[in-house]
Amino acid sequence: MTLLDVALAFVQFSGAMILGFGGVKIVYVPLAFYFEWIDRSKPARHRYSIVSSQPLVSIIVPGYNEAVVICKCVESILASRYRKLEVILVDDGSTDSTAAIMSGLADQHVRVRFLSQSNAGKGAALNLGISAARGDILMFVDADGIFAPDTLTFMLDGFDHPDIGAVCGDDRPVNLDRLQTMMLAILSHVGTGLVRRALSLLHCLPIVSGNIGAFRSELVQQMGGFDEETLGEDLELTWRIYRAGYRVRFQPRALVYAESPSTPGGLWRQRVRWARGLLQTLRRHLGMLGRRQYGLFGIFLVFNSITMVVIPILQLAVLSVLPFLYLAGRGPLKAEALALLGWLGLFISLVLVIFAVGLNRSWRDLRFLWTLPLWPLYSVFVGLALASAIVKEARGSPARWNKLERTGVISAGATEPGR
Repeated sequence: MTLLDVALAFVQFSGAMILGFGGVKIVYVPLAFYFEWIDRSKPARHRYSIVSSQPLVSIIVPGYNEAVVICKCVESILASRYRKLEVILVDDGSTDSTAAIMSGLADQHVRVRFLSQSNAGKGAALNLGISAARGDILMFVDADGIFAPDTLTFMLDGFDHPDIGAVCGDDRPVNLDRLQTMMLAILSHVGTGLVRRALSLLHCLPIVSGNIGAFRSELVQQMGGFDEETLGEDLELTWRIYRAGYRVRFQPRALVYAESPSTPGGLWRQRVRWARGLLQTLRRHLGMLGRRQYGLFGIFLVFNSITMVVIPILQLAVLSVLPFLYLAGRGPLKAEALALLGWLGLFISLVLVIFAVGLNRSWRDLRFLWTLPLWPLYSVFVGLALASAIVKEARGSPARWNKLERTGVISAGATEPGR
């Protein structure tokens, strides 16, 4: 067998694996539709919701150099229709005026408290906030997050069963002033709105977003708070929620608007950090994969690990090998078949995006469909970020917060209903 034969066999096997695992994800569509049908048909206040008991909610906002965004974040939280809350601002050794602004907000508002520490990372800042929290529910929000008036109420509605340990809301981009952020805005409807609905219905939602997540305080205290050694502290805590026998719920109408990376460099750092967080969490909880004692979630983790780690690397490898095979006249598919697959992929992508936008009632975001030609490039970009993360983890490179540089941009209409 020649080297070309080996390369061709690899491409054929990898292509079949990529198409197979990608095809399985189509089941997310009917699941997301069923989730939405259930969510929209139940009463506005679920009879088992904890809202009626009016629990105190402690909203913890960690910050490092957040001077340009922290005021709008706090103002939006305090404007919530749900009033029984406290806001705990934690400065993580900022080098700008963040600490002074946070302190001023605490002096100005009786429901706001301010804590400060030397720079120790996001996990440590969150744990400091947890130690001071008095609420029955702990909510964690990034310093650029902007709440809708009913965000808190919808989050609390998610705690409608004693087995629900955490609730995840929906975060949407607020800075729609760049080509990159426009593309991310339209893609987020599939990645969050559609996929989170489907996985929540299956009790397999793998992450409660650090930008809009709520947890039962007693449970978080019992588990010792966040892991301060991992970059994916929100992901790792979510997996421990499942390990403890609890479930996680998605609340699509609990909205927070936050900045997306507006530069390729910022997006690269974010995706590498996310990928490293996933790899670190996998290493810590490898024993959960495939274990039936964790219900369907344990089985799902096998599928999720393959699609999030193995498949992107296979895609990069196939893209690297294909040109040489075609130059040698050994391409696995004829030009007509490649064209057919390309058009089919385009059609499926459009249908998924339109369906996801419809689920979120965000029809205005369809104006960003013209970014479609960038989507394949973005997929390759994410795969390269994962490869970089694997190398960094293998080398034991230092794990830093590496947070986004905030711009403070809030595009006109970005926080209005219907987008």
